[in-house]
Amino acid sequence: MKQSLLDISDLDSNDLEEILSLSTLDHYPKVLANKGVALVFEKPSARTRNSSEMAVVQLGGHPVTIRADEVGLSSARETPHDLAMTLSCYHSIIGARVFGHDVLLEMKAALEGSGRRVPLVNLLSDYSHPCQAICDVLTIRQFAKTTSETRIAYVGDCNNVCRSLVQACGLIGINVNISSPATFKFPQAQLSSFTGAKWIEDPYQAVKGCHFIYSDVWTSMGQESQSQEREKAFENYKVDNKLMDATGEDTYFMHCLPAHRGLEVAAEVIDSERSIVWFQAENRMHAMRGILLYLMGWSRSKILSEYERVSPDGPR
Repeated sequence: MKQSLLDISDLDSNDLEEILSLSTLDHYPKVLANKGVALVFEKPSARTRNSSEMAVVQLGGHPVTIRADEVGLSSARETPHDLAMTLSCYHSIIGARVFGHDVLLEMKAALEGSGRRVPLVNLLSDYSHPCQAICDVLTIRQFAKTTSETRIAYVGDCNNVCRSLVQACGLIGINVNISSPATFKFPQAQLSSFTGAKWIEDPYQAVKGCHFIYSDVWTSMGQESQSQEREKAFENYKVDNKLMDATGEDTYFMHCLPAHRGLEVAAEVIDSERSIVWFQAENRMHAMRGILLYLMGWSRSKILSEYERVSPDGPR
């Protein structure tokens, strides 16, 4: 089994390439047969829950989804340490979608300190969203003419989705322009640590020459009290046809969803032929399947060689 995946920084370029390769397999072994995968949701979800559950099922496993009120992570009912230890008694992998990244760190420390070889997957935290980023680069490769010359503009809030996207793109040589108001940009030290990324305040300058424009909500879950302030700060960062046309390229629109038409993106863009958001949504499932295979210690070459021996039709 491999390490846990809490952040894209847990991977190197070879690891990411392996996960992407595993995600594109048409047939795959039932590596989770007779095994459980715990999926803890402190935050509600549509795509993450459905994609994760189906990926587990496709690999022969049994997903057990656990709601926040069942474990009480936000209350004093059970500590992240105790929850991780309990779930490791029954499951081969644990996934958690949480508010604070420190919850994941405490869960990981408990598992590693006990010597239990149960990988932990970050299904989203306030710091990073690695599963979304892996899905995103999978989608970009589907639509990019050539990855080596691909440039992306991320327009909007410098949040967890943006951070993980930039990190993942940096690992495979894709450059990203980040455009946001100065008061919402990443700290300079963090910006400097990103490979192939730069911050450009003016969105029209940021999108020039870009093949993809990526946006996300301006107000994330848990930030609702800031919504009016954020809508005012980001009002010039809406992705509409004018901004799409400013790239000077044949440009695709991306969004991790859910989207708010009329705020961060115009309906004329997200509902157009230039939008690939539904390909992203589907790829959440394929990417999660690749992540699970990787964490279970499988590689594409291992799968192909294993199943060439037993079946001329390939892995099932």
